[in-house]
Amino acid sequence: MAELKRVLGFWTILSLSVASIMGTGLFFGAAIVSSYSGNASILAWIILSIIAVYISVYFAELVSMYPKAGGIYEFSKHAYNRFFSFMMGWLAWLVGNLTTALLVVAAIDYLIPDPSQFWLKIGISILFILILNLVAYIGIEASAFLLVIFAITAISVLLSIIFPGVFHINAYNYSPFFAFGISSILVAMFFISESFFGWESATYLAEETQEPEKVTPKAIITGTIIIGILGILISVVSLGVIPWKILATSNAPLSIVSERILGDIGMKAINIGIFIALIGSAAGGIITMPRLILALARDKLFITQLGSIHEKFKTPHKAIIFQTIVSLLVFGMAFGRYKTLLSLLLPLGLIMYFFVILSVPVLRAKEPNIKREFKVPFASLSSVILMAFILSIAVVWIFSDSNAINVMKLGISLILVAIPIYLLLEIYHNPDATIKINDALAYATLLTEKLILPKNIRNEILALLGDIKGKKILEFGCSVGTLTMHLAEAVNPNGRVYATDLSRKDLLITKKRLMKRGHSHVIVIHDEHQVNRVHPSIPHVDAIVSIGMMGYLQDVKKVLKEMRDLLPYGGKIVFVDYADFFKMIPNVAWLSNDGVIEKMFRDVGFSVFVTRKKGLFWNYVYVYGIKFHENIPYV
Repeated sequence: MAELKRVLGFWTILSLSVASIMGTGLFFGAAIVSSYSGNASILAWIILSIIAVYISVYFAELVSMYPKAGGIYEFSKHAYNRFFSFMMGWLAWLVGNLTTALLVVAAIDYLIPDPSQFWLKIGISILFILILNLVAYIGIEASAFLLVIFAITAISVLLSIIFPGVFHINAYNYSPFFAFGISSILVAMFFISESFFGWESATYLAEETQEPEKVTPKAIITGTIIIGILGILISVVSLGVIPWKILATSNAPLSIVSERILGDIGMKAINIGIFIALIGSAAGGIITMPRLILALARDKLFITQLGSIHEKFKTPHKAIIFQTIVSLLVFGMAFGRYKTLLSLLLPLGLIMYFFVILSVPVLRAKEPNIKREFKVPFASLSSVILMAFILSIAVVWIFSDSNAINVMKLGISLILVAIPIYLLLEIYHNPDATIKINDALAYATLLTEKLILPKNIRNEILALLGDIKGKKILEFGCSVGTLTMHLAEAVNPNGRVYATDLSRKDLLITKKRLMKRGHSHVIVIHDEHQVNRVHPSIPHVDAIVSIGMMGYLQDVKKVLKEMRDLLPYGGKIVFVDYADFFKMIPNVAWLSNDGVIEKMFRDVGFSVFVTRKKGLFWNYVYVYGIKFHENIPYV
């Protein structure tokens, strides 16, 4: 099985850190925060930069402990439980997608400020998203080269404004300094905090980094210091060159600053440079987010098909394709809504970082002996202070922005969408969750059995089994007895049906139905380990039928081998499973390809046919055939 290629060094990860952490605040922040705190926004930059460097040390400690592709998800997996780690992974994915969309929207507004050029802006943005994803698909080396170029460009653009801008500063522009009071600084810090979002990006490439437990922490801390210094200097220069009241009304504040310093031609060159810098920041997320998807898929907390690595390019190619589609969709919904997108991103990002900070003291208690190349100083006290700071700027924002509550509601709803997704994933992959959910839905299953297993499907299954009068049949996964009743009649009292299931409530319903009809020749067996075995009390049988169980099997080959041992040569099997559930939810990986299914069964001694039939809410996969002799490969 292909693995990620470990080729990245310090300078590449530093470039990624700079590009990813460098948010739109460095280029738009002067306008947004000036309207809230005027010249005092310089203080906001200074305070926030110090706090950001301290938070970067938290990421340094965490990635030195767990240098895996999952980043935030990986940290949460060790600090919290499975559900909460999935929620953190989902939140990190949301924040990453919103950040990428925000950066692309901001970039195109700097390149083409004219709002009437709608389709041109859309076309250029889509083109760059596709190109960056193509580079990410081809290989990490190409991506690394791009990241270095983008980082150098971004720093050069900002320095091109800062150095000549120092000589154009008018000290009178800094007066009055406190035009809105001290509390306004907190609001300003809320809106420019996005300038430091992105620490997690470097952690996603840990499995492709040489000595990640040392290199990644140093790069994250160094990158944060660089962004902090640049942010402070660009704020000082911008407010010194252009009065804050004018900056507050600008949609592209660095354009008017650079025009004052460098003239019209210089401004146009700077705008192109800012576009490249912001696209470079977007590239950081585009390249790294598929690694988060990869980590979730590996742990069966996302679409498992997305967990594969390309044999040639050594990249998570399927995750990249999926992420490309998602990025385009999010960009389409966010286009032209920079301020709204920023307001939505900020609280979600702060929630995410709140729990990342909390994970350090939690892991200090849970994993005190694990090696840490970097350690947060005074972690217990500083964690409380940082979490209190995050809460305070969020609260001040809520009380200062009339639309904040609506934004928070939207953000929380996006987070809560993850809960039903998690439950569906657990049904697929977690036996304990499967049992609990089946128990809870037992009576609902009974009421909807004609929809779940329609009469025509039941008749087809019985037809494939053929004449089973007087024979022994194993029904592997009988649920509430929908098919069991028909099997009992088909074998008649001279035959035997062994009906097994992992849900006690399903079996209680099945037993009551059998007793009511007098089918005493059906043996009902509870087996909570059914996803991993055939119950040891099952004797040799003439045929095996199973409905809706293939997707739940944890060790498919083991279960199939045990079934084969129970059958005579020529003994029939009929398996039916659900695919394309509600036409939206992906199948379990091995059930997605007919060739893979056939090979799986033939490898253990079954000659089978695989067909698919369309249903109303889902499709059906039929696997039917016989046990064959080792010397006869096909029947």
